[in-house]
Amino acid sequence: MLNLERLRVLCLVARYGSVGAAADRLHVTASSVSQQIAKLERETGAELLFRQGRGVRLTDAATLLVDHAERILSMMGEAEAHLHAQLGKVVGTLTVGAFPTAARGLLPAALRLLGERHPDLAVRVEEMDFASPLVRVGRGELDLGLVQDWENAPLTLPTGVHRATLMADVAQVALPADHPLAGPGRDWVAIDEVLGERWISRTMGSTCHDWLVHTMRAHGAQPRIEHTVIEYPTQLAMVAAGMGLAMVPRLGQGPLPAGVRVLPLRPVLGRSIHAVWRADNAGRPAVRHAVAALRAVARSA
Repeated sequence: MLNLERLRVLCLVARYGSVGAAADRLHVTASSVSQQIAKLERETGAELLFRQGRGVRLTDAATLLVDHAERILSMMGEAEAHLHAQLGKVVGTLTVGAFPTAARGLLPAALRLLGERHPDLAVRVEEMDFASPLVRVGRGELDLGLVQDWENAPLTLPTGVHRATLMADVAQVALPADHPLAGPGRDWVAIDEVLGERWISRTMGSTCHDWLVHTMRAHGAQPRIEHTVIEYPTQLAMVAAGMGLAMVPRLGQGPLPAGVRVLPLRPVLGRSIHAVWRADNAGRPAVRHAVAALRAVARSA
């Protein structure tokens, strides 16, 4: 009989294209993954992988196995969800992936609420970039993901993934407190007023960097991005030092450092925050109650 965990390992190797990448996802060594594949080859009597540069290529036999294994693993997940739903128990382990501001602004309070209501549920959280939660939920690597879509960059859900809208969020401009636009009489800033400013942004290729560039270009300007910084608290510290302006979301903003004022933008630049999960997990009580906790926290965020 084929070993299900070895089939799961083979699926990860197929998905990520190398033994090392699969090992990273499983938090084991590459040698351990190679041993699992070798055992599966002995069980099947077939060669499964060809070396190809730094990666691997699946044989025809491996491709056949992966096709069947992915369907089996999906059916197992669905069976587990249906069993939990029938029993009405919020138990087991729930894996959650979230982009940074949602991980900071929503998850801590939601998980505390979930833990108070359902102490037998273990939750594992992983913070990641903006795109990864949706990708990894679609692949079945996460039970639940927190994702965003800006008005000018709408979210496209893959087949078999459901979503629930948690809240609306807006972008704001962080300015040095002594900036002319940050005076006490100002309640908002027009985008046209900041087109020529120096900017502190996330790194090139990130969602926030691309969003800033897209927004400025839509108003006829190329943003002067002079500093690239990953974390918003660091961006705000640099704003306080007078090194430029930053676009920051309201969610997860946290306490402002001295010397920084944050003002809304006009026109409003908004995004929606969603929870996403696979259709075969829809009946699982842990997913349903986690979404309910997130919604409860989002209402007061």
